[in-house]
Amino acid sequence: MLSVKKVAESCVSSSKLERIPSKYMYLKNKSDEDSSVILCDEEAQNITIPTIDFSHLISSNPTQRSKEIQQLGRACTDWGFFMLINHGVPETLREEVLRACKGFYDLPEEYKKQYEGGDIFAPIKCGTSFNANVEKTFLWRDYLKCHVHPHFHAPSNPQGFSETTEAYCKKSREVIGELLKGISISLGQEENYIHKVMNIESGFQMMVVNFYPRCPMPDQAMGLPPHSDHGLLTLLLQNELEGLQLLRNDMWIPIHPLPNSFIVNTGDHMEILTNGKYKSNIHRAIVNKNATRITIGTAHGPPLDAVVGPATELIGEDNPPAYRAIKYKDYMRLQQSKELDGKSCLGHVRISI
Repeated sequence: MLSVKKVAESCVSSSKLERIPSKYMYLKNKSDEDSSVILCDEEAQNITIPTIDFSHLISSNPTQRSKEIQQLGRACTDWGFFMLINHGVPETLREEVLRACKGFYDLPEEYKKQYEGGDIFAPIKCGTSFNANVEKTFLWRDYLKCHVHPHFHAPSNPQGFSETTEAYCKKSREVIGELLKGISISLGQEENYIHKVMNIESGFQMMVVNFYPRCPMPDQAMGLPPHSDHGLLTLLLQNELEGLQLLRNDMWIPIHPLPNSFIVNTGDHMEILTNGKYKSNIHRAIVNKNATRITIGTAHGPPLDAVVGPATELIGEDNPPAYRAIKYKDYMRLQQSKELDGKSCLGHVRISI
């Protein structure tokens, strides 16, 4: 299948500069199922997601740390999204990994084709849209997915790509580890609780690089449709272009990242593990007319063979299990085998009470 990069280039080089192929017209081809959702209005533009100061979260000052952990718990309860500042990941490394991913994006199509198709659990997978085999309308998105933990996999080209992404993924794993400690405490457990019950040391980490080329008709195309993420937490880095929106109170809220910050969101398996106390949130990626937007998401979860259900310590007579346990890789297979559709996958494991 032709990459969106090539489709975008053909639009620019032809007389059809202001048109995209009809199969990419997401909003035109979709029904009015989202008609109740208000597009980003002036009110939504002024709403900001919570900010968590990582340096306070790991502070040796008990009062400062406790206060930040409380804010982290509220962010997970009320939003499922937050910005992370003072995280300790060098800005030089952030810039290097973005350059490396841009370098992969610019490689010849022939090289990238070796990673196309294959099983959803292929350690390196390159493609376009989300699941083009079942989608009626294609997304304005190319991607690279790499399994980076417990075993690291990455393309050997461009030069330095593997080394740079490995260093970045290691740092992101360290950051997520500290966040999980804070979340454990916010749940009333000891700080290594999630590490132990989810076996995080051997946990699965995937790097997903999203490429959203400039689009002649950004009001008709979609980068990623409304969805929630699998896993416990996702850490997102992006280039200078915005495009991420989250759904809150029937409004799409645009996220405006602070300089040198990360965007973090809770995943479906955090919702399952906490029995719904910390919920995943629906979000989407829109496209723009000016330039290519690049994002690097690292999704963090338990080992693929782990069975995830509501934690014993977080349920009781007054709070019975709201989700059935499911093997992590079975959940991923379910999500990856269909179109992205809100939190529909979570609905498969939700228990009607």
